[in-house]
Amino acid sequence: MSLKLYNTLSREIEAFSPLHKDSTVGIYHCGPTVYWVQHIGNMRAVFVVDILVRTLNLFEYKTKLVRNITDVGHLTGDNIGDADSGIDRMEKASLRDSQTPEMIAKKYTDIYINHTSKLGALVPDYFPKATKHIAEMIAMIEILIDKKYAYTTSKAIYFQVAKAKDYTKLSRQKLETLKKGTGHGNVSDSEKINDADFSLWFFKTGTHENALQTWESPFTSKLVENGRGFPGWHIECSAMCKKYLGDSIDIHVGGIEHVPIHHTNEIAQSEAANSNILAKYWMHNEHLTVGGSKMSKSDGTSYTVDDLESRGYGAIVLRYFFLQAHYRSKQNFTWEALEASQTALEKLFTFYDKLPEDGKISEKYISLFRSALSNDLGTASALATLWELVKDSNIKDADKRETLLVFDQVLGLSLHKRTKIEIPVLVTRLAEKRAQAKKDKDFELADKLRSEIESMGFKLIDTNEGYNIK
Repeated sequence: MSLKLYNTLSREIEAFSPLHKDSTVGIYHCGPTVYWVQHIGNMRAVFVVDILVRTLNLFEYKTKLVRNITDVGHLTGDNIGDADSGIDRMEKASLRDSQTPEMIAKKYTDIYINHTSKLGALVPDYFPKATKHIAEMIAMIEILIDKKYAYTTSKAIYFQVAKAKDYTKLSRQKLETLKKGTGHGNVSDSEKINDADFSLWFFKTGTHENALQTWESPFTSKLVENGRGFPGWHIECSAMCKKYLGDSIDIHVGGIEHVPIHHTNEIAQSEAANSNILAKYWMHNEHLTVGGSKMSKSDGTSYTVDDLESRGYGAIVLRYFFLQAHYRSKQNFTWEALEASQTALEKLFTFYDKLPEDGKISEKYISLFRSALSNDLGTASALATLWELVKDSNIKDADKRETLLVFDQVLGLSLHKRTKIEIPVLVTRLAEKRAQAKKDKDFELADKLRSEIESMGFKLIDTNEGYNIK
């Protein structure tokens, strides 16, 4: 059974084969710009990459995952489709919070790592920060200048897209359309050859004269001594990808919004500098909506893991919610849907906790599970297979437990971390009395008994079948 993945580059589902036989599969994921707390839409992107890595492992591939941290160079103009305009997002956050960019980066990187850990995501093999790889970016820019792909103005160094081979092969847009739609931000450069040309390096001048994060460079400008400035957003990923994974990688992953600008520019500069393809497969996850609309800070719908926890939902519930939709489809978040996920997850945990040990893996269900995932990471089908196993009376309970543990190596619901809880006889008797009280409609006594149980450190959960004690 072969693994098949949708490749944005070809617009087809393809049988996966690594670039180099018997080698580690190199995966690069465009990580967060750490100027704010990442919302649950960003968490969906992390989830998708995590499922990809775990599925590759299930199919017995070794993997190497790189997820970068953008802590400089990502301008606010990207919000309007022009990544070369506006103020640096780290600088904007620094002014907002009255802290240095370095303090901002550490604060929100720590929160991001904490939230992704709660989501059950595997730790990347490499987690490079842009500010620690300026030398690599400069080296790549020098190559592009030497190869005549880049040119210098008074304000910046630009990549000349007209010289790139098949510049829009990922986005499949017409270059003429891009030319008309760019350059509308609050930063303009009359020396640019073409509106579609994108920045590799901004000099510390003009709008960026007071930039908080700058470095000396070997580049020359009529207005800036020592070439002082900072990198463009796109060159960061190209340089870090090359350092940790080489000139060509197996899979490049990111949000669907990265296709027309960020990933298109990554391909152009990397392939020009390295004289090789950047990635064999390109995978993009769709957006998470809230109540059918785009998440919005102004509307109070840009929810974070902290927001979920404040309402009593752990991040692992969010993970279960994500499992129910295909990564290339938009998924709509509602509190009702999250509550349903919580109920289903509690039901799974309750079932698993009662299963005996020392069983055997069901090859039948492992095959069904692999088949679901082999079709472009079909997590919803894989989850359906899990519940088929749970309900199958022909499979021994001990065998169900062992098979569920294999499933969980991909699903990531942390079943292996659950421990058996010994319920004292007194607690069981109190729970039985409460059940009878509810049956007798003596709700005052039922509430009193629940409080007594909880005062002993146990939680009583009502279900359709009765109750569970945790």
